[in-house]
Amino acid sequence: MDNSICQVYEEIQSLEEEIKLLAEKKSFQREFQGESKGRESPSDLKAELESLEADLSFLMKFTGIQFTSHSKKTVEKTRNRTVQKHRLSGNCHSLSFQLEFQLLEMQNKESVSAVITDLSIIMESGEDSDMSKFVSSTEERGNLLTFFRSLSSYAEWYEHRRCTFLHFKAKYPDIVTLPEGLLGDYIILRNPKLSGFELMIVWKIHIDEEGRTTPVLDLLTKVPEQVLQQKMATIETAPARFRSMLLLFGIETAIENLIKVVGLEK
Repeated sequence: MDNSICQVYEEIQSLEEEIKLLAEKKSFQREFQGESKGRESPSDLKAELESLEADLSFLMKFTGIQFTSHSKKTVEKTRNRTVQKHRLSGNCHSLSFQLEFQLLEMQNKESVSAVITDLSIIMESGEDSDMSKFVSSTEERGNLLTFFRSLSSYAEWYEHRRCTFLHFKAKYPDIVTLPEGLLGDYIILRNPKLSGFELMIVWKIHIDEEGRTTPVLDLLTKVPEQVLQQKMATIETAPARFRSMLLLFGIETAIENLIKVVGLEK
């Protein structure tokens, strides 16, 4: 991307404000024609606004990120130095976020530079320690582009997990249980005809401090002693076999095969 999503959003707001002002002064156009000479017409600004909105719509669909509010306040302004305080909130798929930061712009004869300081991020991602570490690392570095890029990947997996759990709960309501609801990171498989036997599929979403996101799945077993004695070899190798199925067939097929096996157990 040539510009960050925040920059596009700010440009749209700026254009909207300018169009509003031009519309209010439309009745005085003839009187002030000389002063407004050389400026873009409302129709040109509207066309530019529509183009930027189309770009923002594409970015929202591509990344899953939508902004719900944005405000900025100039706290310092000199000839070559401007400090603005920004507040931004939105959501990415089913995850909400809030940002607050200061943007320091320095201008000299050769160029203009911008630095983000005092970055604060609030994420509604439950008790995920990996996400907490990533947020802390991002706040220290002040790298918004990395944050949004990684948030898009993380939230996409988060939403994929939620939809997958919902799908299997609806398809196999007697076997699949969601102790922590759709936003939890595991499901329980039980055969109603086999008391005490259950399998737990744990689905974590790992994100490191650099923002790299990886899904991590594993299988835990809870088996009655009498069943364990009869099928010791099968039960002990179940987690390894599940991991092999993940590699060969993918997440959905591996889970579905496991559910079918649990449903057939008697």
